[in-house]
Amino acid sequence: IYIYIYIYIYNYFLCMLWHINFYSILLHQAWLDHHSRSLGLFIDGKFVRPADRQSRSLSDSKGGTVCSTVCAVEDDVSQCASSAANGFKAWSGLTCSQRAKVLLSLVSVLGQHGQCVSELCELCGASCSPSTLVRLLQYYGSWAQLRDTLITNWTPLGEVNRFDFVFPFFQVWWQGVITESCLLPGNSVIIVPGRSSTPAVLLLAQLFMGAGLPAGALNVLTGSDMSLGAKVAESPSISYVAYSGNKQDGVMLCKATAGMGVPVSVSPCIGATCPFIIFESADIDSAVDGVIEAAFKKKREVHWVLCVQESVLESVVARLRLRMVGMKCVALCCDGDRALVDAAVQEAQQQGATLVQSCAAPPSGAQYPPTVLCGAAPSSPFVISPSPGPLLPLMTFRSNTEAVTLGNHSPHGQAASIWTEDLTLALETAKSLSVGSLWVNSHSVSDPCLPVSGHKDSGTCTDGGQEGLYQFLRQSCSSSPPLPRSSPVSMDYSMFGTAASPAIIPDVSDPARAPKAYLQFVSGKACKSVSGCSVAVQSPGGGSVLAYCPEGGRKDVRNAVEAAVKVQPGWMKKSPSARAQSLYSLAKGLEAKRRDIVVSINVQTGLSMDEAEKEVELSIARLSDWAAYCDKVQGGPVPQSGSALSLPEALGVVGVVLPDKDPLLSTVTLLGAAIATGNAVIMIPSQKNPLPVLTFIQVLQSSDLPAGLVNIVTGLRDQLTVALANHSVIKAIWYWGSAEGCQYLQYTCTSPLKILCLFCQKDEERRDWTRSSLLEEMWRNAVQWKSVWIPTA
Repeated sequence: IYIYIYIYIYNYFLCMLWHINFYSILLHQAWLDHHSRSLGLFIDGKFVRPADRQSRSLSDSKGGTVCSTVCAVEDDVSQCASSAANGFKAWSGLTCSQRAKVLLSLVSVLGQHGQCVSELCELCGASCSPSTLVRLLQYYGSWAQLRDTLITNWTPLGEVNRFDFVFPFFQVWWQGVITESCLLPGNSVIIVPGRSSTPAVLLLAQLFMGAGLPAGALNVLTGSDMSLGAKVAESPSISYVAYSGNKQDGVMLCKATAGMGVPVSVSPCIGATCPFIIFESADIDSAVDGVIEAAFKKKREVHWVLCVQESVLESVVARLRLRMVGMKCVALCCDGDRALVDAAVQEAQQQGATLVQSCAAPPSGAQYPPTVLCGAAPSSPFVISPSPGPLLPLMTFRSNTEAVTLGNHSPHGQAASIWTEDLTLALETAKSLSVGSLWVNSHSVSDPCLPVSGHKDSGTCTDGGQEGLYQFLRQSCSSSPPLPRSSPVSMDYSMFGTAASPAIIPDVSDPARAPKAYLQFVSGKACKSVSGCSVAVQSPGGGSVLAYCPEGGRKDVRNAVEAAVKVQPGWMKKSPSARAQSLYSLAKGLEAKRRDIVVSINVQTGLSMDEAEKEVELSIARLSDWAAYCDKVQGGPVPQSGSALSLPEALGVVGVVLPDKDPLLSTVTLLGAAIATGNAVIMIPSQKNPLPVLTFIQVLQSSDLPAGLVNIVTGLRDQLTVALANHSVIKAIWYWGSAEGCQYLQYTCTSPLKILCLFCQKDEERRDWTRSSLLEEMWRNAVQWKSVWIPTA
C-alpha cells in the first residue's frame, strides 16, 4: 500500500511539473507570437517597429530561428534621445519614495512573469534566475527610498547610455545592477542590448512600464554592430556611457567616443582568465566538485585556470578523473570553435601537457568533452588566450607566495576562487590577489550590496553597493561641470605631444639677477631631467623669465614609475593610522616652509601676499583633512546570506597632470587623495605655474614619506601626458589640460584600460578648490573595491 501511495504521489508531482514547464513554454512562445516573432524598438514606453529597417535573425542554441530584431538608424536614435529627455524630467521629478514604489512594485510583477523571462533567456542560449532579479529590485528599491537621506548633496546625471553588445544574458545580474543603479537616482536610461539578450531585455522593459515607470525613462535600441553605441553617445543629452561585454568592442567604443565629452566606463566581462587556487589545506573533495561545476557545468563567460599546490597534485588529479567519468560532451557554439579547441589541445600536448578527459573526443562536430590540461605553464598560449571550449589548464605551485604570483599572472582582474580551511591563509591571499571578486571555498557568488571594481584590465568602473551609485551621480554643489559636450577634433594622435619646446635665449646682462634653476623630484631625490634640457618659466605677464625647470620626458616618467612601483605595495600595506601620521608630518613641513611658498605663489601667479598666504593656509588644512580621512572609510555591508568583506584598495600608480589654478592647493588636494588611500603618484606640475610645486619639493624632501612614493616631473604638458598614457603600469590618470589632451587620453588609454578623470582647462576657472566636498569626490576616484566572500553554515 505504501509503495502504491508513493508511486501515485510521485506521478502526481511529475505531471504537475510537466504542466508547469509546458505552461511556461507556452508563455514565452505566446509573447513572441504576439509580436509576430519580429521584435521592434522600445521607445517612449511602447514597442515601435519603423518601416524600411534592416533586421537580423536570432537563433537558439540548436540553430533554430527564435525571432528577428530591428537594426536602428540615426532617426531612431534621435527619437530615442528625445524620449529619454522627457522621461528624465518625469522620472527625476518624482520623490524618492515614489521611485522606490515603482522599483519595488516590479518584485510582484516579476512574481507573475519571472518564469517567462527565465524561459525566454534559456531559449536564447543563456540562463537567468528570477530570484536574482527579485533580490536586485529589492535592494535598489530600498536605496531609492533612502537616497536623499544617505546620499546627500548628489543629483542624477541625466540620460545614461548603457549597452552590452555581444553580451550573454547570464550576466544580467551585473547588467541589472548597472540599470537599477542608473534608474534609482532619477536618471533615464537607453539600453543597447547584445544579440542574445535582446528578447529578454525588451520583455523586461515592458514589465518596467507595467510597474509604473514613466514613458521614456527606459528605452531599448537594437542594432547590428558597435557603431550604434557611438551614435547614441553623440546625442548632446547623453551624460554617461556604460559598456559591458568583450574587450575588443569596449576599445572600439572608447576610440569612437573620444572627444565627445562624455565619460565612458568599460567592464570587459567576457573572456577573462580567472584563477581557481587549491591549497594543501583545502577540503579536496569539495574543491574538485567546485572546479568541475565552475569550469564545465556553468556558462563560460570566464575561463578558469586551475592552480594546485604540488603536495596535493596527485590527489586532485585522481579525484578529477573519478568525478569526470560519464560526463557528456559540451556543445560548442559553432564548428569554428571546434577547430580552435583542437588546435589548443594539440599545442598543449606538444608542450608536454597530459589530458584528463571524461570520454573520447568525437572526430568532428561542434562538441568536445570536458578536458583538463595537466602540466600547463603560465606562458602557454592556451593559458594566456584560452579557446572557447571546455578546457581547463592545470598549473602547480609550491608556496603561498608562488600561488599569489600565479593568480596575478593574468592581465585580467575580474575574479578568483580560493580553497583552503585556513582562514588566515585565505584572507592573506585575498588581500594579495588583484581581483574584483574573490570567493573562499566557493565560486560565482554575487550580491548587489557589495561594490566590485575592475582590477587591472577588467574594467574602469565600480558596480554594486552604495559605491556603484556615485558613477551615475554628480555633486549638486560642484562648480565644475563634467567635460563639455563637443564634437571630436580632427587630430593626428601620433603627433600629439611632439611639438618642440620653445627656444631659450640666454641673457647674461646681469649675472646677479640670473633666473634660478629648479630640479624635479624622482625616487625621493631632487634631480635634473634625463635630457639635461630646461624649460623657461615665464612671469605672469609673460615679459620675463622667472626661473628654469627641467624638461622631463618619457625616460623621466619611466624612472618615476619604476620608483613608484617598488614602494607602492609597502605603502598600501601600512596601516591607515601610519599613513595619517605621514600626512600630518607633511602638513607640518609645509607650515615650516610657509614663507618660501607664499613668495613663490606671489611671484608665479601675481596674487597678493595676503591671497598667497590664504592659499598656503588652506593647503595646510587640506593635508590635515586628508590625514584625518585615512582611517574613516573602511569596509562595507554584508550580503543577504553568508559573510563577506567589502574592501577599498589603492589603484596602484596614479599619474596627475596638475591644473594652472591654485597651484599649491590643487596639488596638495590631489596628492593627499592619492597617498591617503595607498597609491603612489607621478605629478606633472602646471606648465604655466610650476614654481609653487617646485618649492614644495623641499617639504617632500624633509618628510618621512618613502622615497619614490611621490614623484614630480616637470616639462611640457603634452609630451609628459603622452608618456603617462603609454605606460602600461599606470592605472589611472587625473588630467587638467586642453580638449585635445582629453580626447587623446580617451582614444589612447585602452590597452590596458586606464581610469580617467578628465577636466578641460578652459573650464577650470569655475572649479573651486576650497570646497571641502572635494575630499569625498577625489577619495572615490582614488580607490577600487574588492569583495571577499566567506561561506558560513
